[in-house]
Amino acid sequence: MSITIGGFEIGHNSRTFIIAELSANHGHDINIAKETIKAAKEVGADAIKLQTYTADTLTINCDNDYFKLNNNTIWDGITLYALYEQAYTPWEWQKELKEYAESLGLICFSSPFDKSAVDFLEKLEVPAYKVASFEITDIPLIEYMASKGKPILISTGMATLADIEEAVNVCRKVGNNQIILLKCTSSYPAKIEEANLKTIQNLKDTFGVEVGLSDHTLGITVPVVSIALGAKVIEKHFILDKNIGGPDASFSLDRNEFKQMVDAVREAEKAIGIVDYDLSEKKEQNKIFARSLFIVKDIKKGEMFSEENIRSIRPGYGLHPRYYGQVIGVKAVCDCKKGTPLEWNLMDT
Repeated sequence: MSITIGGFEIGHNSRTFIIAELSANHGHDINIAKETIKAAKEVGADAIKLQTYTADTLTINCDNDYFKLNNNTIWDGITLYALYEQAYTPWEWQKELKEYAESLGLICFSSPFDKSAVDFLEKLEVPAYKVASFEITDIPLIEYMASKGKPILISTGMATLADIEEAVNVCRKVGNNQIILLKCTSSYPAKIEEANLKTIQNLKDTFGVEVGLSDHTLGITVPVVSIALGAKVIEKHFILDKNIGGPDASFSLDRNEFKQMVDAVREAEKAIGIVDYDLSEKKEQNKIFARSLFIVKDIKKGEMFSEENIRSIRPGYGLHPRYYGQVIGVKAVCDCKKGTPLEWNLMDT
């Protein structure tokens, strides 16, 4: 079953759905956010994704040890509340950003982080929802999202197999089978050796859903390789200019990098193609460079063809080499010059 998001069909025969994640890469300037959306369109993204939360909908303003980051992250030393205050996208921007994206031909949707965000996004009529990796265990939230009947993309970066199963089952419980599971490694940035992209096909086989990749590695290797392993969606953080800074800048792709990724993904799609054993017209033409049986020494009428005067060589104008054993010892019916393609009409058969 294919899944449609904003007119883009995601399924077996579709091209990859490429999402530029805006996240915190706007420097709290709506004009930068808009420029980033425009750039995402220019470099080949199919969609822009927002995040809909505030510091207060994600956590509480508390600075005890429970709420301080100290886990070898790039954000260590600050509180969760301070991080989310720095990273959030103001809700009052989001209608304008969505309309601007759509005016450019980009699909726009978001990751809501609580029920109030879902209600807000419903009013904006977003075409899909994304469950962030750290929210995959918030089953009531996932159920509420899924109940809206829209496609739901679920990142699995913080999930056990049992967590994924529970999230998928709650979507299906409310009648929503429009599920896309995204392989994700929730490190920022993630190490390439931790990508474990073979999991992508296993997710598809295990849960019978469409699959993709939400990637936090540096560079473009992981997303490009994921295409060959069945990913139909790629999500990557996008920033207009890394000098803007912000919590996600270090593992986001800039304009040039994102375009390189899109171009490489589209080339990978062409290379993967379909199962095909037919010879194209060009391949048929090139068969002249294949081997065939040729006369390699002058032969008189009545002389036998032998290993000395017949060889399998290029080009391909003579008999197929499979007949080599059959022609050895057969008499020539006429004089044959060196360089003549061997044909049946030259033999006394």
